[in-house]
Amino acid sequence: MAIGTIMTAQVSETLWYEGKEHGMCSEPLNVYFDLTGERPKFAEMDTSCWRGYVGEWEIRDDRLYLIGLEGRLVDGEEATLESIFPGFPDRVLAHWYSGTVRVPEGELLDYVHGGYLSTYERDVFLTFEKGVLVGTETRKNNPPDTDMSF
Repeated sequence: MAIGTIMTAQVSETLWYEGKEHGMCSEPLNVYFDLTGERPKFAEMDTSCWRGYVGEWEIRDDRLYLIGLEGRLVDGEEATLESIFPGFPDRVLAHWYSGTVRVPEGELLDYVHGGYLSTYERDVFLTFEKGVLVGTETRKNNPPDTDMSF
């Protein structure tokens, strides 16, 4: 994407964590595609989902699993967990993922029409090493400064 191009806010992945459904401002499956050098040809869904798919994730026993995938390939075939990971129709341990997943929580404080740049009351950062949860951190965010006085 060229510098200066306006980017639409993106649909988040879904994460089941501590018994609740959350949105994720991270895309661990893209890391897998980058590592393998093989990315399925997803059909573009719309401008709110440039990647062409939405993943559903779960943290179970401190491990990150991909448990669902929604999207369509350019040939018209439905993109599923089984079509991307043959032999794994129900769940895949994200053993390829070492990094931090951002999980926004609370009220929306500042909407930004681009990527995952909106600000919420809190951000939970979940750090993984080879798919294993190794750390959590919560940051409280402040509303943007709206003081227009000079």
